[in-house]
Amino acid sequence: MIYTVTFNPAIDYAIGVENLEPGMTNRSTFEQLLPGGKGLNVSTILNHLGMENTALGFIAGFTGAEIKRSFEALGGKSDFIELKEGISRINVKIKSREETEINAAGPVIGQEAVEQLMDKLNGLKDGDILILAGSIPSSMSDSLYSDIMKMLADRDIMIAVDATKELLLNVLPYKPFLVKPNNHELGEIFGVTLTKRGEVVPYGKKLQEMGARNVLVSMAGEGAVLIAENGEVFMSEAPKGKVKNSVGAGDSMVAGFIAGWCEKTDYAHAFKMGLSAGSASAFSELLATKEEIEQVYQSFELLK
Repeated sequence: MIYTVTFNPAIDYAIGVENLEPGMTNRSTFEQLLPGGKGLNVSTILNHLGMENTALGFIAGFTGAEIKRSFEALGGKSDFIELKEGISRINVKIKSREETEINAAGPVIGQEAVEQLMDKLNGLKDGDILILAGSIPSSMSDSLYSDIMKMLADRDIMIAVDATKELLLNVLPYKPFLVKPNNHELGEIFGVTLTKRGEVVPYGKKLQEMGARNVLVSMAGEGAVLIAENGEVFMSEAPKGKVKNSVGAGDSMVAGFIAGWCEKTDYAHAFKMGLSAGSASAFSELLATKEEIEQVYQSFELLK
C-alpha cells in the first residue's frame, strides 16, 4: 500500500481575475474549489495512474469536512485525523496576468493528535510506500518527518520526502528513497543560485552524500534532473506545451516518479514518468489525467 501524509491540507480556492488591480474592486471570471495540499495532490495523481493509496493527515472544522468530502468525491481514499478545535485552511490562488497565492496558516495540531498519526504510521509494513509531502504548521517540530523515519527505520518501507529546509535536511540520515527539492530550494540549502540543469548535479550529489538515495530536482521550464542511487544522472528539458496552472506540478512529478518506479523499477522510466506527470499537470487546468500524462510521455525523449 502507498500512503501519503499531508499535515496541513487545504481547500484551494482558485479565482480568475482578468486584470488584477490591487487596492481596487476586482470581479472574477471563474471560481473553483478543490481539495489541496501536497500529499493530497500526490494521492490524486496516483489515483489517476491506477495506484491504490491512502491519504493521511489532519482536518478540522467545516472546511476539513469539505476537504474530506471533495477528496473522496474525486475518488480518493482517506484516513484523516479530525482535530477538535480550529478549521482547516483555505488557500487562495488568484489567476491573472501573474499567479498570486495566499496560503493560510491552518489549525494548531496538538501532541495527542500527533501521537494518533504516529500510531497509524506505526502500522505500516515491509513493502509499503510512504510519501511525506509539504510543510508542517509552525506549532510542530522540524524534526517530525525525521521522527517518523526513525520510527520506521527497521522496516523495508520506501519513503519519499518532498519538503524544504530543515524538514528535508533532518531526514537525510535515515536514507530516504527519494527527495525532491526544486532548484531554488536546493540552492537555498547550499547558499548558491542554480538555474541550469548541469549546475544542480554536484549539489544533488551532496544530498546523496548526506544520506538521500535518489535526488529528483524539478526546474519548471528548465525541466528536471535525477541523480540516481546507481550513479546514473538523467536530465531533460521540459516537454513542450502551454502552461495553464503551476499548482501541483511538483507534486505530480513525485507521484509520476513513484508510479513509474513501481511499474518497472527502472530509473529512466520513473524519471520520464515524473517529468511527464509534472508537465501534464502544468498544461492542464486541473491535476493531469492518465491520458494527459501518457500523451506527454510519448512526446519527448530524455537527454542523458
